[in-house]
Amino acid sequence: MKIRIAVVAAAAATLALSGCSSTDSGSEAANAQGFPDTITLAAIPAENSSDLKASYEPLIKLLEKETGSTIEFVQASDYAGVVEGMIAENVDLAFFGPFAYVVAKVNGAKITPLGAVIGEEGEQPGYQSYGLTRSDVSDINGLKDFAGKKVCFVDPGSTSGFLYPTAGLIEEGVITSGSEADVSAAMSPVFAGGHDASALSIANGDCDAGFAFDTMVDQTMIEKGDLQPGQLKTVWKSEMIAGSVFAANDSLGTEAIDKLTALFTEKVNANSLEAEGFCKGDECRITDERAWGVVPASDADYDGVRHVCDVTGSEKCKG
Repeated sequence: MKIRIAVVAAAAATLALSGCSSTDSGSEAANAQGFPDTITLAAIPAENSSDLKASYEPLIKLLEKETGSTIEFVQASDYAGVVEGMIAENVDLAFFGPFAYVVAKVNGAKITPLGAVIGEEGEQPGYQSYGLTRSDVSDINGLKDFAGKKVCFVDPGSTSGFLYPTAGLIEEGVITSGSEADVSAAMSPVFAGGHDASALSIANGDCDAGFAFDTMVDQTMIEKGDLQPGQLKTVWKSEMIAGSVFAANDSLGTEAIDKLTALFTEKVNANSLEAEGFCKGDECRITDERAWGVVPASDADYDGVRHVCDVTGSEKCKG
């Protein structure tokens, strides 16, 4: 399991995203549909995936058909890289966790939400962070018991893998703020790099406890055979968190963003993607969250994340 050094990873991700975008100075003129010839789409894996692009293929095919652009997909190494890419206008479209979206806005990225993902047709966007330990561990039954333990987090920029967990730890009196220094003073934190890596480290005993988002533990990893039902126990659940969101760089222009918003909320779903012939069955689920599709979202939907930023005092929430 990799223990990431956040500053190095962020720098590497930023370099990887530099110079990629059609919105750089000297960008090409819009095509007949009103889009650049090349659109850069960036994302980070929620799990340790060497081929994140495969889960975006149906979306990429749809975007290329509807925009007339070539979609250049960039798999970034961490949240900071995508945020920096948006701020530098080296990324046109990105798939953000809620915290990363808020951080991008706070730090000056001019971006517009296109829509939030949902797991199944008819659902509302949103999910929960879980506090976890092995089912056979008897002395960890709540967040208070995480004190002094080796605890797996996902990434310092992760909504359900760090921000909401630190808010929960503050409420339980385990830490006094969401700073990495305060967390390190109360426990031995490990940044696993992915939600699946965090859960596996707990299951394997490399971490005494830790955090991951709900469907990764309840569904995805069990379906893949990485976890057995009942192998982990959930000792804490966060409040509902606004859904992960696709966002566009405002440098694309209002007309293009309006078209993309309609496209994402009307056609980026498993039913439409299959009807278009881009995929079949479960292949039509998008992103490595395996989402059914995208529904409308607004900036105000992420005010709850901003509130948790205030509660934790996270430095990453500040410009």
